[in-house]
Amino acid sequence: MATAIPSIACLGVIGRNNNPLHITIFPSYDATTNTRAPLRTPLQFSLLLSSTLDVFETRARRGGTAQSGPAGGASASAPILTGDFGLLHAVDERLAAYGFETNTGVKFVAVVDMRGRISLPSGGVNASISGAGEKGVAGASAGAVIRGGIGLRETDLRVVFRAMQTAYVRLLQNPFYDPDEHAPLVPASGGGKRITSRKFAEEMRRIGESWAPGVTSL
Repeated sequence: MATAIPSIACLGVIGRNNNPLHITIFPSYDATTNTRAPLRTPLQFSLLLSSTLDVFETRARRGGTAQSGPAGGASASAPILTGDFGLLHAVDERLAAYGFETNTGVKFVAVVDMRGRISLPSGGVNASISGAGEKGVAGASAGAVIRGGIGLRETDLRVVFRAMQTAYVRLLQNPFYDPDEHAPLVPASGGGKRITSRKFAEEMRRIGESWAPGVTSL
């Protein structure tokens, strides 16, 4: 009998001034129609990504407060970025948002559908439903994949954020990419260019399609 396991529903990159840089949406499995389609529209996913900004800010402020010494050596108004925030919030019974923030303020968000993919009893993924782009999932052990259908650990998403950060660093190494063009002069003004690199977009799609609970390398 096939088992429903988590899959990536959306990957987003948010700039240091809280401006959207990139979003990739992935289809999820629909048991009623036995087909795959996104759970939300692009606009709804964009709003969902924006809703995580308050959580990032709150946790960063808490981190700054926790690390400020009794003598006031560090100000609580200047957040100290931890680099790993894990679960940001549960959207509903299927979707949950996880986040990671770099030391430069760029944020990576992964929205996970807890029942977005089906797994065969052997631990593999049904290729007819998942698509040919998800061959990388076969690298996970059967026990790890089935475990993900019961509960998802925050550590399961670290491999996703590590791969996203690696792709972003490679983008920064491109001499034709100017990060200042993608950061608005006024924070949260909605200005700034989005990432238009096709190679970066393809890498984000590869990451989302290849991930499953138990995958340790992307």
